[in-house]
Amino acid sequence: ALNGYTVHLAHELKGTTTKVNSAHPGWVQTAMGGSAAPMNVADGAKTSVKLATLPANGPSGGFFHMGDPLPW
Repeated sequence: ALNGYTVHLAHELKGTTTKVNSAHPGWVQTAMGGSAAPMNVADGAKTSVKLATLPANGPSGGFFHMGDPLPW
């Protein structure tokens, strides 16, 4: 549902400077992820930071993990 809404909202905002993407942070060492998770918080945040700082010609309507697009 979230991926579908991401695509829908990206389409609605096409032609504006707003980019809409979704991010999969991975299994992160947090209270929810637990200490067995392979990624620390800084690594888990990298995709979100990258998406928040996209250039004007950056992607919109995608699903990303570790900076790379994921199919869904």
